[in-house]
Parts: sequence; C-alpha cells; structure tokens
Amino acid sequence: MTTAPTTVIHSARIVSGGDTVPDAWVRFEGDRIAGRGIGDAWRDAPAVRAGEVEVTDAAGRWLTPGFVDIHCHGAGGAAFDDGVDGIRTGLAVHRAHGTTRTVCSLVTAPVDVLAERLRAIAAVAASDPLVLGAHLEGPFLDHEFRGAHDPSMLRTADDDALDRLLEAAGGALRQITIAPEHAGAAAAIARLVDADVAVAVGHTGADFETALRAFDAGASILTHAFNGMRGIHHRAPGPVVAAMRADHVTLEVIGDGVHVHPDVVRLAFSGAPGRVALVTDAMAATGASDGAYVLGSLSVDVRDGVARLADSGAIAGSTLTQDEALRRAVLDSGVPLHEAIGALTVTPASAIGRAGDLGRLDVGFAADAVLLADDLEVAAVWGAGARLA
Repeated sequence: MTTAPTTVIHSARIVSGGDTVPDAWVRFEGDRIAGRGIGDAWRDAPAVRAGEVEVTDAAGRWLTPGFVDIHCHGAGGAAFDDGVDGIRTGLAVHRAHGTTRTVCSLVTAPVDVLAERLRAIAAVAASDPLVLGAHLEGPFLDHEFRGAHDPSMLRTADDDALDRLLEAAGGALRQITIAPEHAGAAAAIARLVDADVAVAVGHTGADFETALRAFDAGASILTHAFNGMRGIHHRAPGPVVAAMRADHVTLEVIGDGVHVHPDVVRLAFSGAPGRVALVTDAMAATGASDGAYVLGSLSVDVRDGVARLADSGAIAGSTLTQDEALRRAVLDSGVPLHEAIGALTVTPASAIGRAGDLGRLDVGFAADAVLLADDLEVAAVWGAGARLA
C-alpha cells in the first residue's frame, strides 16, 4: 500500500468503544491515529498549520472505527478460493461498504487444495495490512450439519492435515471451524490454540455439554450462531447457549434477515452482551447480480440476493455487507447503535487477538474509520490512513 497522508476528520459524532462523543475529531498520521479530541483543537497540529493535511468536515455525521469481518468468502463475482485476483476483487467490494479489515474464509476442499489457497491469502496479507489472514471453515465439519460444504471432502482432524495446513499458512491462519464431537477434534483444538489460531465451534451436531467442553478447552468463537448447529430447546440448550455461558466466546451472527430472525439477533445481543460479532459470510454474488454461482465445488442459485444450494435449497452463504448488517441490527432488531458498532469493530478484532490495535478510534490504534450518514449509509471509508471509498 502507498504511504498514507496526514488526515483530519472533524465535527463528527464519534462512536467507539461503547461511547458516543459529539463535535469530535481524529488525526491520522501514516497508518495510525495520532490525535483525538473535541472542538477546534485539531487546528493546532503542526501539519495542519503547515497546510500539509487532508481535512474532512464530517458535518455532524457518525464516525466509527473501520469494520472488521472475520468470516467472509468473497464478492463482486469472485471468491477468496480463486487466488490473488479473486481476493482483491472481493475485498474491493467490501471495503466500499466499510469493511477495512478482513479475514478471508475458505470453504471445504481437499487438504492440498486448501494449502494452496492458504498460501495465496498469506501472500496477499504480507503486502496488504487490511487482510488479516485466513479462516478455514472446513474440512473438519459434521456431515449432517455441513450446510454448503461438499460432503465428499469432509474429514476428521489429524496431525498430518494440521501440519500441512499450518505450514502452508505460514502464520496467517487466524481462525478454523471444527465440529468438536468428532474423533481428533479435542487434540486438534489444543494444538491450534497453542499455535495462536482462534478455534470456532460450528457446522456441528454437538450438544450443550460437548460444545461447553470445547469452549473450556480453548475454543473461543461460535461460527454463525444458530446456523449449522442444533437450535435452542428448553431441555437441550445446544451450542448457542453454551457459547453464551462461556464468557470468553464470541458469537458470530449473520444479520441479513435470512439466516437469523431479527428478534433472535436481539436475543443474541442480550444473551452475550459485548460478545456478538456481526459477520457477512458473504459469497461471490455479493455486490453482483443474481444467477448461478459455484461455492467451493457446489452449485449455488442466487435469487433476490439469497444464495441457496441448487440441489437441496440449503442456505449457501450470504450477499450481505457489513453496513447493511449494521442497519438491520439497529433498525430491524432494535440494537442500540453503540452496541451494533461494537459488534462490527472491537468485538471481532478481539476475537482474533487484535483488540490492542483494531476496532477503536483511539490514539495508537489503526487509522481505520467509516463515516456514516444519519441513515447509516456509508459516506467515506479510510483504511490504514488511506481513503478507500
């Protein structure tokens, strides 16, 4: 990325870290936030006095940290499985909608193929700090709850597969989804946690007790809560309630109005305050037209923006962007704005170990920001100090 200029955004309503501050400003120097305050004090910086700064008047609009998506598969007709070009195409769409940092998700494939795709993501991440690494949403999943994953490629976790995947990622594997009830899962969770990979429980037939054991063993994310798992029953609470009970666990939620009912989204925010991450699980049709697509090796039909497997009709990812997830959370589910912003920023950043530099508009944090109009439509986006949209 090119060197970012010094930037000041002033006269904003900043929403960050659970607080809302009117008439506020931030100053970016390079890829970091160098100053923050209220009123006209932004004019006192030497770069401003010298006229060596790009100034944006927020005119009272909302200013939030850049959105962080820890579960996204693509956009613009391209999937992150498609290599470097596909990754860049998909990221461009999401960045225009406020997502400044992305974990690139891969669907189930043979281990050798996944290793090749991990190398591609690692290569992009090495040159683009807005790419946080990779998420493997398979192949260690349950057959019954596989969703849009090729059943012929599902397998149990073993040392050989983990060796190849971890080596290929070269430190860029941020998250992996595992069904904890299967052979090898317990050992895999322990190994991955030791390797600083966030382990997610998902696409699983696990009951409450099994899910809770996985969380007690170090798993720390629930992959798209309510989807690809047993639901909540008053005598069999299942993995969602286990995640709510384990207070270190982040619950991913796909708030597109299709995957989860708006009132259930509100239930998740109530049941796990400060621990919901609004993710997209977006596939290639995001920002593109309806029609026929391929997700991994499976045929997908997209109609009216809803992606379903061509053979079974099962939901196959989404066409969601994070700004739309924000609007739906606030307008349809009644989530307070500061909580919804947290679910797009500090919570997902924390879930992958980046709470120290991402997800807040504080001095020393990454210079990532989204300017939003009163209707929560995106007006401007900055990532690592550079204007993205």
